Amino acid sequence: MFSRFLQAAAALGLAALAWPSQAEPLSLQDAVRLAEQRSRQLPAQDAAADAARQMAVSAAQRPDPVLKAGIDNLPVTGADRFSVTRDFMTQRTVGVSQELTRSDKLRLRASRFEREAEAAEAGRQLALANLQRDTASAWLDLYYQQQMRTLLRQQRTEAALPVQAADAAYRGGRGSQADVFAARAAAAQIDDKIAAADREVASAKTMLTRWTGVATDEILDALPALDAVRLNEETLDQDIAHHPELAVLVKQEAAAQADADAARANKRPDVSVEVSYSQRGPAYSNMVSVGVSIPLQWDQKNRQDRELGAKLAVVEQLRAQREEQTRMHVAEVRTLLQQWRSDRERLVRYDEELLPLAADRTRAALAAYSGGTASLSAVLDARRGEIDTRMERLRLQMSAARLWAQLNYLIPDGPGGAMELAK
Repeated sequence: MFSRFLQAAAALGLAALAWPSQAEPLSLQDAVRLAEQRSRQLPAQDAAADAARQMAVSAAQRPDPVLKAGIDNLPVTGADRFSVTRDFMTQRTVGVSQELTRSDKLRLRASRFEREAEAAEAGRQLALANLQRDTASAWLDLYYQQQMRTLLRQQRTEAALPVQAADAAYRGGRGSQADVFAARAAAAQIDDKIAAADREVASAKTMLTRWTGVATDEILDALPALDAVRLNEETLDQDIAHHPELAVLVKQEAAAQADADAARANKRPDVSVEVSYSQRGPAYSNMVSVGVSIPLQWDQKNRQDRELGAKLAVVEQLRAQREEQTRMHVAEVRTLLQQWRSDRERLVRYDEELLPLAADRTRAALAAYSGGTASLSAVLDARRGEIDTRMERLRLQMSAARLWAQLNYLIPDGPGGAMELAK
């Protein structure tokens, strides 16, 4: 009895292993999360920021002391040649020198690398925004390409009915052979559109897999809410300041300013101190030497001033680029918002006017054909027009969704990134 129970349990276990598991639908947020986990650009930016922080610590330290050793005044001729002890001027010297870099210079040098670390962090935010936008666009493209293919397949099923009706009418002597060919041609055209839709779906799957790293044969989850974006046109000038690309330019400008401040500090030379101990022969006294060295900046206007001028010019260059990029992004985002709102208004027109009219035309043509007052070609033209209208609506919806992705992920989505919704 017990052995039979074990055999039954084993059989059920094997059946469970053999039964294919149903994958969970892939939502847009899940796709974005997978893309973030798979990305190598984000760790690369983290590494760049860490490298700059390491350099900031190093730049804040004074230069290493220099150890010096040598032999001074070694005879090379006469009876005392190559002797280090018999001539009173010969001495074996060991010493150390240290540059006493001023603390303000060290602080400015470290500050430059700290600004570079902040620029790398801003670059990470830019990479994250691009990643989220591209992944969301790929997910939306696949979703709508699948919707188009589903619509065409439904229309292909319906297109079989006119073919059957035309064949029956022709065999019954009520229709012409031209109607049969027209019905078959309409069905063949839908087949060709389905083949093109299959190709677009495959391409969209490839692009989504490129970002998420997983096969996307599973069913996509439902659409998220696409009727609002995290931007407000009234406060767009303030919101655009958080644009990652502008944030990168701000941090680069700060790094260039820190570089210029360090160049200005270099106009004041640093002092180096050297201490050495010299040993002579046993009959002579040993010596201690102390020295101070200061660089002579005798041509500051052609060296230090030129270097400072170059650094300040870089600051001005980055400031001008940031201002120009700000104007460009404000105009670009306003245009995207206008296009997005226009597409949404057109979708309402499709739903309230164009689609009902196309469906009414098809029904009227079918009724006239059934009553013998219209030809089959009129029915096929009406059906073709309805299909085209539905496809155009899906394309318009996909265009609006792409604009939504560009606007919604203009600034990275995450903690601290939420802004007022614009509808």
